Amino acid sequence: MTESPSTDGRGAWDEGVIRVLVVDDHDLFRAGLSSLLSAQPGIEVVAQASGGRMAVRLAGELQPDVVLMDVRMPDLEGPAATREILERHPATRIVALTVVSDEADVAAVVEAGASGFLTKDTPIDALVLAVRAAANGVAWLSPRAAEVVLGRVRRNRLDGQPDPDLVDELSAREREVLRLIARGMENAEIARELGISPRTAKNHVSNILAKLGLPSRIQAAIYAVRRGLH
Repeated sequence: MTESPSTDGRGAWDEGVIRVLVVDDHDLFRAGLSSLLSAQPGIEVVAQASGGRMAVRLAGELQPDVVLMDVRMPDLEGPAATREILERHPATRIVALTVVSDEADVAAVVEAGASGFLTKDTPIDALVLAVRAAANGVAWLSPRAAEVVLGRVRRNRLDGQPDPDLVDELSAREREVLRLIARGMENAEIARELGISPRTAKNHVSNILAKLGLPSRIQAAIYAVRRGLH
């Protein structure tokens, strides 16, 4: 993790300090990342975990806003820990971290419900943006991870199962918003594109996720690509 200055102060998070749990089985990396994050305004590292099972326990005890989750750990790997945490605490946002954006790793954590995926050499300013985005319910994928996810979707191999066709449940405006999500647009960009307020865009995204029964924008983008809505 290379250190560089944060670019936007507290960013979009306006509901208080973002409480973060850092999970990694490499002590030096975990401690260094925790130190860098703790120095950022509006972010508090509430605990560190050296493995997946400890992460599940601490997430239950402390209920952090965001969990930074190592993908590969000896006791309980990141995708399994992610799934357990989200089953018990669905409001928690999880950003996966790994050394290399391996295709299988990306697919596994996205399927488990992670809100983001970054490589461990991501500069600290970009990682902070990802944490703040996750806290606001916004997906954040590294370019390589996004390429992997969409590539697998287009080959229809992410899980091998057809999506239920719930598009008819969406209003015309919600379908427009879903198309823009699939193009990688965030709420502010969607608002500008459609001439609506960011709050209205955020409400549309929340309604889309609820109607489609999806946990994050990543899954919504996957759904949209599968249905040809992009």
